[in-house]
Amino acid sequence: MTREEKVQIVGELSEKLSNCPNFYIADTADLTVDAINKFRGLCFSEGLEYKVFKNTLIRKALETLESDTSEMEEILKGASGIIFSPEVANAPAKAIKKFRKDGNPKPIMKAAYIQSDIYVGDEHVEALSNLKSKKELIGDVIGLLQSPAKNVISALQSGGNTIAGLVKTLEERG
Repeated sequence: MTREEKVQIVGELSEKLSNCPNFYIADTADLTVDAINKFRGLCFSEGLEYKVFKNTLIRKALETLESDTSEMEEILKGASGIIFSPEVANAPAKAIKKFRKDGNPKPIMKAAYIQSDIYVGDEHVEALSNLKSKKELIGDVIGLLQSPAKNVISALQSGGNTIAGLVKTLEERG
């Protein structure tokens, strides 16, 4: 690979990393080509993108980010691929977990970059996969806000029907 090609790849990767608020660096070494293609397919179906880059190119692209990514430099050894998730922060962790259910020991999460927060190590996959997405949190808040209002409205409606029924019954008797 020529110097110009490397500069171009670093530039493209830097732009992609700065525009993507969530990405995971994973190790897929020792997986067969078929298994990696299945993982790529799973990522694609989940709205993610998985690409493999040389560690030195990833390191140079990480240096261009505004936040401190020095923690991630230690993990850039061996095979490294990046799972890009433009919208949902926990989607790559869910994809890794789902792929492992089929008996695959990999991919192993080396690190995750979520909205400028960095998680290093595969032990975070479970916790990250259980995070709620922004849409899920908004739905929960709306549900919580609607619940008391619905209770008040139903209480008023049932009370109104009871009073109206009582008045009607008294009217018919009298």
